Amino acid sequence: MSTTGTTLSTASSTPSTMRDHAVDPGFRDLLRSEWTKIRSVRSTIWALVTLVLLTIGFTALLSWLTTSQWDTIDLATRQQLIADPTSQILGSGFQFSQLAVCVLGVLVMTGEYSSGTIRASLLAVPARTPMLLAKAIVFAVLVFVVAEVAAFPSFFLGSAIFHSHLSVSLSDSGVLRAIIGVGLYIAVLGVFAIAIGTLVRHTAGAITGIVGFVLVLSPLTLLLPGTIGAHIHAYLPTEAGQQITTTFQSPDRLLGPWQGFGVFCAWTTALMVVANYALTHRDA
Repeated sequence: MSTTGTTLSTASSTPSTMRDHAVDPGFRDLLRSEWTKIRSVRSTIWALVTLVLLTIGFTALLSWLTTSQWDTIDLATRQQLIADPTSQILGSGFQFSQLAVCVLGVLVMTGEYSSGTIRASLLAVPARTPMLLAKAIVFAVLVFVVAEVAAFPSFFLGSAIFHSHLSVSLSDSGVLRAIIGVGLYIAVLGVFAIAIGTLVRHTAGAITGIVGFVLVLSPLTLLLPGTIGAHIHAYLPTEAGQQITTTFQSPDRLLGPWQGFGVFCAWTTALMVVANYALTHRDA
């Protein structure tokens, strides 16, 4: 009887140990889990591949259109192109791809709410903060790599197209920083989108909110009078963050490349704190 009791006691304790291990995974396990979630959704992978191809394609197309109309471009625009050709080359394609990252970042979070898998995720990881952090890190690293895969070919292709009118190379001051800065900006933008998705939880509303924020709010602030509008515009998250992708500091620019990126990181960190609070205090 004692042997049987010992066996039953051991058997009953084993599931408990397994449950304890299941509900308290290490952070490395969380990172692996989030990576599995992302790569198992084929539409996400294909969307990122399409993002790379469209970024390079739009860079080539818009660079060619600019050079083909070089003689008809007004003097101010031409001087701006000559002063900072890197920003023009990189911005041609990434103005479109950043929207794709916004949508994907939102879906990383809202997709779990719409499918109901968020309940399983929170059962496996009762501590919600590590889950949100792991999700943000995995997505940020992924889109950083994808952005750099697109940024370097885009730069070399664009500089080759512009070569007959202006010269720019990787060794020029600030160029390498700007190219790497594209990946940094896109990565932080992805985390920004995840935070929005966590707060709103509904795909359509979150996508509408972040796309409106990126595309609509920035131009509207330029309509504000005097220096107030200029300062508000300069310190908007995405407007400040994009400064890291430029190589020319105009006299009227309020933030330098790293200052602007720092402002963007501060905005994103604050939004993630609010999103984490909402995640930990609301039911799934």
